Amino acid sequence: MRQFLPLLTLLAFSPAAQADLHHRITSSVSLSVGGATTTANRLGSSWSVSGSGVDTTDGTTANTISAGTITSGVMSPGTISALQDNPGSAFSYSAAYTQADSLPTSAVSAGAVPNFGSIQSTAGGTAGSLGGTLSSHSIGLTAGGENTSAIGQFVTELSID
Repeated sequence: MRQFLPLLTLLAFSPAAQADLHHRITSSVSLSVGGATTTANRLGSSWSVSGSGVDTTDGTTANTISAGTITSGVMSPGTISALQDNPGSAFSYSAAYTQADSLPTSAVSAGAVPNFGSIQSTAGGTAGSLGGTLSSHSIGLTAGGENTSAIGQFVTELSID
């Protein structure tokens, strides 16, 4: 016991340890319901003709390709014929046409969608079906309809200085 006496004396008279202790708890829930959205993009006309070893004609003049006609913003290239330069010789010919979307005759009103070739639409959410609750150390989120989001966060901080 005598050998522990200096150690006990040292511990008995040493100052008490002190520390600043900070504790913080933060909880949050974020809910959002988006409205319906639609994006429509009008597709334009494209037309190409290529070949070798052939002559092309629109039926009225040899070696001529028709410029076609444009009605309501849509090109119609007309009928093109290809005649082989040297019968029995090698040749290649290709033609491609993409028809454009017609131009609208009046401005599109809210909620209406023009009949275009590229349309993306998202339904609006339902506000009554989305929900979130907070209680001690737990978060409850209820999924909503289309175009909704629910985010819950719980943060606990403990710092000792």
